[in-house]
Amino acid sequence: MPTEPVRTCVGCRQRAAKRELLRVTAGSDAHGLTAVVPDPTATAPGRGAHLHPTTECYELAVRRRAFARALRHEGALSTAAVEEYLASRAAPP
Repeated sequence: MPTEPVRTCVGCRQRAAKRELLRVTAGSDAHGLTAVVPDPTATAPGRGAHLHPTTECYELAVRRRAFARALRHEGALSTAAVEEYLASRAAPP
């Protein structure tokens, strides 16, 4: 019986099934600066990090500076794209 892949949320540090988490990668924002971008299909190339798709875990990850560490990136990373993605998911239809 195959087991499901398990990943750790960079915000709360709890382990969860990969399908329950949002994958994020280092990419570029609209201004060409390095940013953390959501990868909901988990198909983008490169190193990724996983996050519960909640504002609580997002805020924890930002406060702990977990994105830069998990993505092995030195310097500042904009997280606005992830915040916008989570806000759009939480908005009622």
